[in-house]
Amino acid sequence: MAIFTQVGFNNMVSVDKIEAIAVPDSAPIKRAIIEHREAGKLIDLSCGRKVKSAVFLVSGSLVLSALAPDTIRGRVEGKEANNKE
Repeated sequence: MAIFTQVGFNNMVSVDKIEAIAVPDSAPIKRAIIEHREAGKLIDLSCGRKVKSAVFLVSGSLVLSALAPDTIRGRVEGKEANNKE
């Protein structure tokens, strides 16, 4: 059974598919965003807000979120903790 976590504005990502969560301020992450956009593998879930995190998925897609990486991590860890009980 897939477990989802919110990445902002009622948008969700499967916890099992998250590979990494990064801050989009560094040059390598900015390049990755541009490359994923050009390849059609960018999913912008920021709803027009400032992008605060880039979530890399195992499928090779990149999800942009207006939530901070710590917030997403906390939600993921909360979902995993609730699932183990």
